Amino acid sequence: DEMSKSQREYYLREQMRAIKNELGEHDPKGEEMEELRQRILDAGMPEAVQTEALKQLGRLERMHPDASEASMLRTYLDWMIDLPWNKSTEDNLDIERAQKILDEDHYDLSKVKDRILEFLAVRKLKPKNVKGPILCFCGPPGVGKTSLGKSIARSMGREYFRIALGGVKDEAEIRGHRRTYVGAMPGKIIQALKQVKTNNPVIVLDEIDKLGSDFRGDPSAAMLEVLDPEQNHSFRDNYLNVDFDLSNVLFIATANVVENIPPALRDRMEMIHISGYTENDKLLITKKHIIGRQMENNGITTDDVEFTDEGIKYLIAHYTREAGLRNLEREVGSICRKVAKLKVTGLTEKVIVTPEKVSEFLGAPKYLRDESRKENQIGIATGLAWTQAGGEVLYVEALKMKGKGGLVLTGQMGDVMKESATAAMSYARANAKDFGIPEDWSDNWTVHVHMPAGAIPKDGPSAGITMATAIISLMTDTPVRSDVAMTGEVTLQGR
Repeated sequence: DEMSKSQREYYLREQMRAIKNELGEHDPKGEEMEELRQRILDAGMPEAVQTEALKQLGRLERMHPDASEASMLRTYLDWMIDLPWNKSTEDNLDIERAQKILDEDHYDLSKVKDRILEFLAVRKLKPKNVKGPILCFCGPPGVGKTSLGKSIARSMGREYFRIALGGVKDEAEIRGHRRTYVGAMPGKIIQALKQVKTNNPVIVLDEIDKLGSDFRGDPSAAMLEVLDPEQNHSFRDNYLNVDFDLSNVLFIATANVVENIPPALRDRMEMIHISGYTENDKLLITKKHIIGRQMENNGITTDDVEFTDEGIKYLIAHYTREAGLRNLEREVGSICRKVAKLKVTGLTEKVIVTPEKVSEFLGAPKYLRDESRKENQIGIATGLAWTQAGGEVLYVEALKMKGKGGLVLTGQMGDVMKESATAAMSYARANAKDFGIPEDWSDNWTVHVHMPAGAIPKDGPSAGITMATAIISLMTDTPVRSDVAMTGEVTLQGR
């Protein structure tokens, strides 16, 4: 009577085993169950979880080994035992070391690096109860969002796991299937934790803006629980059906277009915008990272090829037009391969990559800059446009033709821009007197506004001023200064 229940059970089980040994009966199932029980007790589960696991083990013991449910229960118990309930890696809180690693892997990106160093500093001052932040890096393709996750893991000394969410349409992929289904398995988050064997890895949720949703459910809604630091300490996977604590995981999401992320999900994450790189940034990155990597990939050394700064600048300006670095890396790789071919076919001298050499290797330039106009002209105003690769200088041209008033608009303009042009025209006509435009000007002339910027579709509230300037310059026969570029909208009041 004094004995506690568990000790009594243990005692009785040992007696059973002793009796069976006496009778010469070998009991493989009993041994297997004992081993499973021991593994459950050693797994370091929280109390409620351990109770559930032992309950399922009890069901398994009473079941015929050939029953279909037996194999399912075995798999379930294996999952429960293999999860890192209390295994975590020690964070490396040396901030200088972390800074060094982050700088080694990525140039600039100071906002992101600061955020990680702040996290480590807080960890150092308050080791207990720091929820892992949930960051979302958003920016154009090729600026290093995913690889940044990897170097963050390296700088903190944590395990790294990447989950690709592109095209995930089924919420069971996040939250797991119920065990009653054939082939049921836990969701991607629990699978990741089993694979890294620690409960505080860095998990990169790649392309979170590409999560689809259809009749099978909405995975972005299942993500709400995973990415909420207030809720994810008791994340319940449908397969495990017990709570797992995700609050130690450092989640990093990446996205190209923030607008595609549902508002509720966006609200839970700390947005860090990573803009594209300027040409100077690209020059430094090419020298520091890309050239060395491509030389190694293509089996050549610094004895075979040397890149001049002018050559690199020419390559960046005339062969790539992007915010990220992927095309730039391809073009550098292309030059390295051509050098490798020359080396193999018997060329012994070192290749110096100058702008002329770049053209010789890669053919005619793919992108040419508009020459900036030297003289001031009537009806031609310079505008500025934002693109993901930094920006462009655009020219707005206005022309008058004999005709009965009216406005003709051409060039790749979206609706917003057409409205800006109409507003600019109305403003000019309404204030004709102030500008010294004859009253009957618009009865005699038709105005044609054109944006000759190639095939870049443009739409956005930023060309109103430029159009108004071009139109008024045309109506008053006043040249526009060619060395001033402008951006901004115009209202009907001329503000």
